[in-house]
Amino acid sequence: MGLAIFALAVTFAPAIGPTIGGFLTENYGWRTIFFINSVPSAIMVAALAYSLEKAPMRLSLLKEGDWAGIVTMGVGLAAFQTVLEEGNKDDWFESPFIFRLAVVAAVFLTAFVAIELKAAKPLVNLRLLARRNFGLGVLANVLVGFALFGSVYILPQYLGQAQGYNAEQIGNVLAWTGLPQLLLIPLVPSLMKRFDARYIGFFGVAVFAGSSFMNVAMSPDVAGDQLLLPNIVRAIGQALVLTPISAITTAGIAASEAGAASGLSNMLRNLGGAVGAATLATVLTKREQYHSNVIGQSVSIYREEVRARLAEATSYFLSHGVADPAAAQHKAVAAIGEIVHRQALVMAFGDTFAVIGGVLAIGAVALLFARKAQAGGAAGAH
Repeated sequence: MGLAIFALAVTFAPAIGPTIGGFLTENYGWRTIFFINSVPSAIMVAALAYSLEKAPMRLSLLKEGDWAGIVTMGVGLAAFQTVLEEGNKDDWFESPFIFRLAVVAAVFLTAFVAIELKAAKPLVNLRLLARRNFGLGVLANVLVGFALFGSVYILPQYLGQAQGYNAEQIGNVLAWTGLPQLLLIPLVPSLMKRFDARYIGFFGVAVFAGSSFMNVAMSPDVAGDQLLLPNIVRAIGQALVLTPISAITTAGIAASEAGAASGLSNMLRNLGGAVGAATLATVLTKREQYHSNVIGQSVSIYREEVRARLAEATSYFLSHGVADPAAAQHKAVAAIGEIVHRQALVMAFGDTFAVIGGVLAIGAVALLFARKAQAGGAAGAH
């Protein structure tokens, strides 16, 4: 039940966040979205102050800290995160800034791994990844993080760029990926008492993948109403994912290792989300260029239907206030170019959903290779 409550927070928050953010942006300005964190943060501080065991400070433990690991991880992850967020905008390694940051990330993260494998009291216990269930569970977690945060990134981009939705309208569409989970996730512990967690997780990830594949063959007519069914299917899949994966991942983890296991699993899932958003942004850019080139080869002035469409568009602009025939023809060419661009953009978004579905398919198969987790035997690693 504890794992289910944790899963509810992890999957529901990214779904409902854009809904709240969209409402605030449209009604009170985009700056107000930064105040969303204030109320939950105050509640968290009060809850921690009330619930954590009171104990005297032990500053002497600072001497035992894995400071080399802390520094190398902090610098390495900061550089890597910046590369992921800024790389697509700056054309990746064509930018000297991105190239240098990538080198810094590679050097420091490599040093971090070497330090953690040798340290007596490592900041992150990487040796846990050698355990079958934990390693496979973390792999599935990373891939689910890729898809979870990637889809939260891609769907608003599609609705905004291809359909012209404003922030509030986008939030209303995404709400349907969060609300069903409030009803379904509390039922997952009962399912796990009757069925193997591996099969529940496999089914959930497979349904999540299926919802992505439902969006592969999109057209310019696909908007909020047409995305309702895939979003509900995605919500069902997500509701069945994190709790079984957490149970599989934490099976066999001792209480003394729970903190290290939790930190490593959550960090890698969030890192998978960052990699997912960056990867999908690059896929979107490259595939839009590809589809534009392919479609552009067919939209040629030498084809009769293209000339007919140009003539119709030119006549339309002439009859709607454009007096100069040359200017009207120029507007007609631009209008057809915009149609080509939009079609290519929609097809590129379809390709990004295919990538998400493929990544989830790998995650689903990985779960089947884990050992069976005993019911009720998972450590509270989250």
